[in-house]
Amino acid sequence: MKYLLDVNVLVAWGWSDHAAYERTAMWIAAVRGARDSKLLTSAIPELGFVRVSVQRTGGSVTVEEAAETLAGMLRSLGSAHAFLPDDRAARQFPGWCRYASQTTDAHLVGLAAAHDAVLATLDTGIPGAFVLPDATPER
Repeated sequence: MKYLLDVNVLVAWGWSDHAAYERTAMWIAAVRGARDSKLLTSAIPELGFVRVSVQRTGGSVTVEEAAETLAGMLRSLGSAHAFLPDDRAARQFPGWCRYASQTTDAHLVGLAAAHDAVLATLDTGIPGAFVLPDATPER
């Protein structure tokens, strides 16, 4: 299975103080260890990670630091990671995309599908996306 990582997945995985860090880190570790799985990124989620990382820290993390954090995260995936070039025009939207706030999600779902992948997200409101499972509570 191939998963295109959404911005919220990258942000949750990248910052240990994020509420969904454990859930995301556990899922990424499981997928990374699966034989036939690939974790994909593309320009939009990568740019979103940098933007949100700088914003969420009030600028105490620089653009360069956020980009280096992302680079380290992706290096840690090794051969389980691949970059997916965005080869889709910004005018191909599914019927469920009715609002400006849905355009990026719709574009990423379409990009993933065009490359036999699925968008992996924490957002339950994206039709056709895979929502990361909740973390298993420790016993």
